[in-house]
Amino acid sequence: MHDGRRATGDGRRATGDGRRATGDGRRATGDGRSVLFAARSAVALYRLLDVLPVFSGDDRISRRFTLVPGSAFGADALAALDALGGRTVPWSEALTRTYDLVVAASPKGDLRLLRGPHVLLPHGAGFNKSIPGEGSADSASGLDRSYLQRADHDAPIALHALAHPDQVTRLAATNPQAARQAKVIGDLTLERVLASSPLRERYRAALGTGARKLLVLNSTWGPESLIRRHPGLPAELAARLPYDEYQLALVIHPNERSRLGTHELTERLAPAVDAGLILPDPYEEWASVLIAADALVTDHGSAALYYCAAAQDRPVVSVHPGGGELIPTSPMGQLLDCVTKLRNTEGIENIGDIEGIGEALRSYRPGPGRTAAQAAFAPPGDAMDRLRTEIYALLALAPPAHGVTPRLLPAPAPAARVPAAFDVQVEAVPTGLRITRHPAGTGPPGHHLAVEFGAAAEQLTRSAGLLYRRRLLPASGVPVDVAWTADGWTRHALSAYPNCRSAAALLPDGGCLLRFRGHEQPYAVEVAPRSEDGRVVRLDPAVALSAVHARLVSRDPADDATLNCLVGERSFRVALRPATDAETEQLI
Repeated sequence: MHDGRRATGDGRRATGDGRRATGDGRRATGDGRSVLFAARSAVALYRLLDVLPVFSGDDRISRRFTLVPGSAFGADALAALDALGGRTVPWSEALTRTYDLVVAASPKGDLRLLRGPHVLLPHGAGFNKSIPGEGSADSASGLDRSYLQRADHDAPIALHALAHPDQVTRLAATNPQAARQAKVIGDLTLERVLASSPLRERYRAALGTGARKLLVLNSTWGPESLIRRHPGLPAELAARLPYDEYQLALVIHPNERSRLGTHELTERLAPAVDAGLILPDPYEEWASVLIAADALVTDHGSAALYYCAAAQDRPVVSVHPGGGELIPTSPMGQLLDCVTKLRNTEGIENIGDIEGIGEALRSYRPGPGRTAAQAAFAPPGDAMDRLRTEIYALLALAPPAHGVTPRLLPAPAPAARVPAAFDVQVEAVPTGLRITRHPAGTGPPGHHLAVEFGAAAEQLTRSAGLLYRRRLLPASGVPVDVAWTADGWTRHALSAYPNCRSAAALLPDGGCLLRFRGHEQPYAVEVAPRSEDGRVVRLDPAVALSAVHARLVSRDPADDATLNCLVGERSFRVALRPATDAETEQLI
């Protein structure tokens, strides 16, 4: 359909010869329809993948992908298609064919050369940027007249699917002709995020967050992004945030991944990754992590708007100084104008006191996040049905009888690496011993070095003041198994590592057996869980062992002793007593 006219009300094609595309570019007859997904970059491809459920279960649809040339960020799109198993058409071949529908999430490049009616979707939320040196000056990227204007011989835009009525108004102000094809459909990525929000606890369990606060850094791409302006911030926060109180993640724009490559990016972030930073996959996982988040530190990247839509007004903090490519009246401009900006952002990597972020998070007041999301997204709930209706009308087909729903987001992968050695700060307070752990080597030494045996390097193991071992489960089918007893291993550890003062084995029942150098008897250590609003909060016994170690270093305990181990705002009761023979003989 070359003239861009829409299907008639009775489902017939408005005009044209109605024949179908063949391999040589001619149109052929039949009930099938060819749909080409044209992606210019990885981020555009990920948007198109969210459209696929519209055609779910319809064997009349032939789905093919092509890469629109001209972007510096296209390589990762091809890799993602390979992983997906999608059938691709080389660009040169795609230009020779005529398709029943071309679906794209970016108007840039030579997209207009692809024959067939075009459906155009946004590849972000809010149209918040004007990219210097690209398109028309001061025009929102994605709504730029220079990319949306089509000549008579170009393929028509049959539908420009937008997420909010204001976006249609903005488009009409600069390009009335293009606005005629614009309709408010909604945001399919948002639909997935909201549909998946009840899975928040599952996502947090998959990440290993526990009772910690998950703090997410959000970075867009380009010279004004968080990751370019403040490349040391992830490592700084990973080093300074107390490990048992915070978990840290970085959601980074796919263009930055494509610019560097995942390997190079991970190597540049190695200090933070070694300290437990979560670096979610740029397709789907980033959204799961935002659902799981407790707070967001963001630049002007539009992923923040999805967090705001799903987060029920959880805190947002800005590191964007304002100005530059950010459009002040856009949804992101409105959000960043209303939330706290971190002080000293020009030298944020050198902030000596992490309280700056804590204070900014505490100062957040509900309202700005919800308001920004409402400015970016039309009321959600039926975007997929709306798009399905429009697309099948363009295809002159009746949709399948079954309904379609947004596909739930998968559980994110946990951190690639987690620290196994900690510098432990111990503070005696009137209510007990406050324990604060940081990954070893990321800051000044603490009261002692606590190291998990078998999970940390030998140099750290030999330097440990407290050495602990978690239970090893034997592989199935071992013909002759061998295992330490708790007492046997603690004796061995104190003998093999002369710098170690305490050696402890974590027992299968959740307790611990600890030997302290110079004490004849071993100790049993038990940590009582906390009850909080119908939930039970358990402390990792390894944290409690640091409190017991500090207690034993300072003085001998009575035969039976208790102490309070304080971690952040929580207090856990720790019991210390002589171990029984049965406890010493438990296998680990």
